[in-house]
Amino acid sequence: MNLGLQNKIAIVAAASQGLGRAAARQLALEGATVVICSRREEAITQAARELREESGSVVLPVKADVTKPQDISHLVSEAEQRFGTVHILVNNAGGPPAGDLLSLTDEDWLRGHDLTLMSVVRLTRAVLPLMVRQEWGRIITINSIVAKQPINELLLSSAVRPGIGGLAKVLANQYAKYNITVNTVCPGHIRTRRQEELAQTRAAARRISVEQYFTETAAAIPAGRLGQPEEIGNVVAFLASEKAAYINGVNLLVDGSAAKGVH
Repeated sequence: MNLGLQNKIAIVAAASQGLGRAAARQLALEGATVVICSRREEAITQAARELREESGSVVLPVKADVTKPQDISHLVSEAEQRFGTVHILVNNAGGPPAGDLLSLTDEDWLRGHDLTLMSVVRLTRAVLPLMVRQEWGRIITINSIVAKQPINELLLSSAVRPGIGGLAKVLANQYAKYNITVNTVCPGHIRTRRQEELAQTRAAARRISVEQYFTETAAAIPAGRLGQPEEIGNVVAFLASEKAAYINGVNLLVDGSAAKGVH
């Protein structure tokens, strides 16, 4: 399917690896010009080079930490100066630390809030004027299944991520008149480095191997397997396209039916 993204300019945050990279890859394969960022300059430069080689699209790496307002301003400014505007924003960031109420400090909570929620607020606030001016935009946030179904050991994430869904819904209501859609994607168990790290923690707590943990996790998912990063990238690319113009204010689970409630 041709999603018609050949003339679109996209920013994808935290795109040196994992779900951010998968989203950037699919947008680039669809012909979009993609600006990607990471705190690690070497990693984001290498990712951009590999994505350019695979897709043939323009991919611009920018060193930026999405917890720093000045870095966010620099990222959006670079995109605007180089390409004139931003059509698509993919908000993404690494997850906050695991832990329970007694182990997580105030500093953990503040850092987690800044990373998970405020990065979305600040990036979205920076690109919205451009999208309003051109009367077209796509804002997509890679969120998490915990926004729909909390997970005990991910207390901080479970507390903060539902707010992203609320933010997306309000912005969708307010900016739909400008042909701007605001949606979130809520991945379930996707085989990324973050998932590997969580698996090691959970497996150690249960005194089982990581592979045994993954086997048991897959068995508990109706689809019978963990998801792959490209499956999230495909959803992001579709939501970024004109073909998804009537999908707005949605918090979309992509989880192989792992979440148990009716959403």
